[in-house]
Amino acid sequence: MKKKVLALALAAIMALALLAGCGGNNDTPSNSTSGNNTSSNNTSGNNETSGASGRVYWLNFKPESDEVLQEVAKMYNEKTGVPVKVVTAASGTYSQTLNAEMGKSEAPTIFVVGNQAGVRDWTDYALDLKGTAIEAQLNTDAYNLYDENGKLVSIGYCYECYGIIVNPDLIEKAGHSMDEIKNFDGLKKVAEDIHARAAELGFDAFSSSDMDGSSSWRFTGHMANLEYYYEQEGNVWTECPATISGKYMDNFKNLYDLCINNSLTAPTDLSVGGHDAEAEFKNGQAAFFVNGSWEYAAVSETVPNATMIPYYCGVAGEEKAGLNCGTENCWAINGKVSAEDQQATMDFMVWCVTDPDASRKLVDTFGVMPYKNAAESTNGFLADANEYSNNGCYVMNWATNYQPNVDEYRAALVSALNAYNADQSAANWESVRVAFVDGWAAQYQAVNG
Repeated sequence: MKKKVLALALAAIMALALLAGCGGNNDTPSNSTSGNNTSSNNTSGNNETSGASGRVYWLNFKPESDEVLQEVAKMYNEKTGVPVKVVTAASGTYSQTLNAEMGKSEAPTIFVVGNQAGVRDWTDYALDLKGTAIEAQLNTDAYNLYDENGKLVSIGYCYECYGIIVNPDLIEKAGHSMDEIKNFDGLKKVAEDIHARAAELGFDAFSSSDMDGSSSWRFTGHMANLEYYYEQEGNVWTECPATISGKYMDNFKNLYDLCINNSLTAPTDLSVGGHDAEAEFKNGQAAFFVNGSWEYAAVSETVPNATMIPYYCGVAGEEKAGLNCGTENCWAINGKVSAEDQQATMDFMVWCVTDPDASRKLVDTFGVMPYKNAAESTNGFLADANEYSNNGCYVMNWATNYQPNVDEYRAALVSALNAYNADQSAANWESVRVAFVDGWAAQYQAVNG
């Protein structure tokens, strides 16, 4: 790995020399803030006079958070004297930037390893975070990435979530309470009652569940995750399995049927699309809306106390279910830098998730941080996810990310679901199961041979 990184770094340097000679633009990170593709800041306080030792260099994965990270770096430097540099890779260039920077004498001390491919590539460079001070601050291990030997390579520092968005005011207006909705039976009771009285109430249970391209991903991608998640049965996938069993297809059917049969839009009208599920929820036409944390800013404009509940689907013990949460934003510490730099980096990371002012700034840009003492999220749905975790509920990881040949796989699911929506027969549901399960094996084979 080290030879590979050094070779790539050398190649990058040679390429830069050629570009400089030809008047080209430098698109690799530098210690200057003048470039268009990366941003950096080196807060080089006098750590010798302050008694501090070591340095921190964060190679940032999220361009939209660069300004805040520069502020946080300055705050820490002024507080401790430890020099903190933040370099932000341009969008879509993190991998090549990381390879180039890791070959330098003062390499990043914090970098991002966000998936199993990254774990395989960078485990030799990553400090084992098991038993460390930063691991002790986590409120969940759901976003931790391990290598094949059990080494804790990286830990999540923020995430997104999805589930069922709810308008509690409409639930109460219908004569129910959120306390009734703790499992599928409770959700079904409330949803079916609202749908039965929709004309009287002036609103329905679920917003539309269209199967056109603007909406189908909510079901063929996100809601499908409940089957994959439970099929793992505690053995979390670290790579795409060649086959799935469909053991929890009945649970997927439970929730899917509830959505399409207790909605503003008849199932037979879902294939053509054209219904605005977000607007239906925002306008108070529906009590439930299947979507994710990215909708918070939009729906909270008109439903300020909107909340998110899990995919209740009839699985035993689901009263302890949390939301579907995932991320590719995971911190790793460079185990190749000096012990002083490692300690300085560890101290900085712990400060980031415990200091009220620093964590407030970071949470406001990241949305949420899965740490016990971090500031509360300003995104209500991510705050909901954090509360579930803090209450000991399990996180439903994004197993759906392993869907093979994803576009072809989901297209087949849409086709089968449209046939089922038009005629909810046992034969048509069997076609859904075939697309779900047999389709997985077929698309895996198409990709992997």
